[in-house]
This record gives sequence, structure tokens and C-alpha cells, in this order.
Amino acid sequence: MILRDAAATDAVGRTLAGSLRAGDVVTLSGPLGAGKTSIARGVLSALGLAGEAPSPSFAIVQPYAVPEVRLPVLHVDLYRLNDPAEIEELGLDDARHDHALLVEWPEHAGAGAWPDALALTISIEPNNARRLTATVPAAWKDRWPT
Repeated sequence: MILRDAAATDAVGRTLAGSLRAGDVVTLSGPLGAGKTSIARGVLSALGLAGEAPSPSFAIVQPYAVPEVRLPVLHVDLYRLNDPAEIEELGLDDARHDHALLVEWPEHAGAGAWPDALALTISIEPNNARRLTATVPAAWKDRWPT
């Protein structure tokens, strides 16, 4: 899917929010500045967050709870993790019981993390467009917009 501008990137996040459920993991991969946080912000905005969500780069995990949003979400940025073993300390697997996870830089969690995740990869194209590719697991087959 080609995303021609920032509005299209935001729209992907907004559309995704309509299908998101507690227990879901959505991974967002791509280079710096590709639009990972923009998609997450679109999700959070569509879930009712007033104002712009901060990037969780320094906090690593930014929680959003009801009534701030309609569905509890953890926005996670693993960029600063040095070792995949650190992921366990974040308690993300326990949080999945009642939260959805939006995970930027999932490759820092190590191979095989969240095999059931909707895996979105964003690349930068000419003219500031973005290419979005999705690896869609069975749980998302009827929910992911194609």
C-alpha cells in the first residue's frame, strides 16, 4: 500500500483503531522518520485521545487507559533496548490480557517476539511517500483492511 502523505499515514492508524482489540499486538517497523509513531498517533486519536500522543522513545512504554481512550493501549518504543532479555522487565505479555500493544522497533525484542502480531513495515519512497506492507496473522485475516 502506498501512503502518499501524512494524512494517509494517519488514516491507516485511524482505520486500524476500528479493528483493534485487547490482546492484540501491532508491530511497527521501519527507519527513523518513516511514520511508525504517526500510525500509532492515528490509532490513539481514533480511540479518543485528546491532543497528540508523545513519542514513547524515552519512557519506552506510554500507557493509555479508559476514559482517556476507549480501549487500554500500551504504546511501546523498543529503540533504546540493548538486549532482548530486557523486554521481560516491561511486563508486556501480562499487559496483553487487557491492553492492545502498539510496538515500535519490535526487532529489538529479538526474533520470534509476538508471532501473532499484525506486523506493519513502513519504508520511505520517492516524493516523501511511504510504502506500507503487512504480515497478517490468522487472527487478523478478517480485520486487516487490504
